[in-house]
Amino acid sequence: MLRILGTVKQLCDGITRREALRVGGLGLAGLSLSDYFRLQQTQAANAQPGSFGKAKSCILLYLYGSPSQLETFDPKPDAPPEIRGELKSIRSSLPGCDIGELLPDASRVMHLTTVVRSVTHQYPIHGAAFALTGVPAIDVPMELNPRDPRHHPFIGSVVAYLERNRREVPTNLALPFPFSTQRTGEVHRAGPYAAFLGSAYNPIWTNFRGTATGKMVKTLTTTTQEFDEPYIGISADSRFEIQSQSEEMTLDRLDRRRSLLEQFDQGRRDLGLGDAGRSLDRNRGMALDLVRSTKVRTALDLERESRTLRESYGMSLFGQGCLAARRLVEAGARFVSVFWDEFGLAGSAWDTHWDHYNRMKKELCPGFDRALSGLLRDLDSRGLLDDTLVLCVSEHGRTPKINSAKGAGRDHWSQAYSALLAGGGVARGRVIGKTDKIGGSVAERPVSPKDLLATTYHLLGIDPHMIISDRTNRPTELVPGGEVLTDVLA
Repeated sequence: MLRILGTVKQLCDGITRREALRVGGLGLAGLSLSDYFRLQQTQAANAQPGSFGKAKSCILLYLYGSPSQLETFDPKPDAPPEIRGELKSIRSSLPGCDIGELLPDASRVMHLTTVVRSVTHQYPIHGAAFALTGVPAIDVPMELNPRDPRHHPFIGSVVAYLERNRREVPTNLALPFPFSTQRTGEVHRAGPYAAFLGSAYNPIWTNFRGTATGKMVKTLTTTTQEFDEPYIGISADSRFEIQSQSEEMTLDRLDRRRSLLEQFDQGRRDLGLGDAGRSLDRNRGMALDLVRSTKVRTALDLERESRTLRESYGMSLFGQGCLAARRLVEAGARFVSVFWDEFGLAGSAWDTHWDHYNRMKKELCPGFDRALSGLLRDLDSRGLLDDTLVLCVSEHGRTPKINSAKGAGRDHWSQAYSALLAGGGVARGRVIGKTDKIGGSVAERPVSPKDLLATTYHLLGIDPHMIISDRTNRPTELVPGGEVLTDVLA
């Protein structure tokens, strides 16, 4: 029997939450996990702070490489030139929240958001796993090894694991391509993986099929190279295709190979009821579901949208990924991630050690500006924003002082940076936290990445202090040390 433990709180019928999370066999009073979540919703108002379970779905926007807080959501126009840099700030629709001048479209929708300007932690490395999982600490070997046994599961994987149901639209989807697979180097970075929950709960990834319409020169130490850059622009016929959990197995190929799956039945039975057998069984089921699903294919068919709407998101890889995310959520997906990932060279995406201002102006901010504003406006106009949480985060920020690298740059900085939340039970029009005069340290209301995760779980109707068992059957809290940010809640 699997036990998933939570804090001891009474449900409306007198059953404790700890008891209700006892899963396996018939469980307590025959409760399945889905039964538990329905019970949880009915008693949320009394057992949890406000907005518990308000979000029916979540769209995670992850900006890998880490944007500078000073050119985005926490500019310092009165700081010395070596801090504020060459860009100015502009007013936004959220009073008291000026933002970078390269985000004019986003400035008009900031009143829909809550901005957290005081995120802080002690790991200035590309720890996507630290930002997106409950792991209490991170180091470079873990960052570069998704299979390191110390990892905790990605938040989207936890959501899929707790639901444990087969949907026509999978619970945990991610775009635009498997994480860190489109850059130089054979080492994949850690982060969006199911860890000890098993590979069956890894995200279902798309692959991008299309043509980049822009070019960008990128630098990595002594290497400079020009790339076709989809984050600047893509052709209108570009598309996303669902993969199976087998690498490079597209939906069409799955359809053709469906008969082969039948041939694995005997082998699967021979695996018995162990972890490998259960993972294979779930993967097989998901593969067949995707073969049969018209909802997923339809949701990813962006040509069903008007050209005007598509352009409102920006005709870039990230912009069209955000539009696909909205369509997937509308079709029934629970957790959809859109990664702004490295492309071409390692050390690209938002990792601006070199050529900082040129890349911010030409490659990064324009696409982000259109995508964020397009997504928030579209969700709001369709009445979806109240039920859809949008979480925009990264692994850290960037140094207040500009370095002397080629084209100037800002280096890693985790002492203070910004995050953005909107919809799904988040208050509209708030600024949480404050940094010092140079954006280098937190002056008010320090917030951990774990607090952001705990708040996200809470809004999705999941107790962030729930206990699950790791691969050694050791009890593990979903987000150790994380606390719900009650001042973020509506």
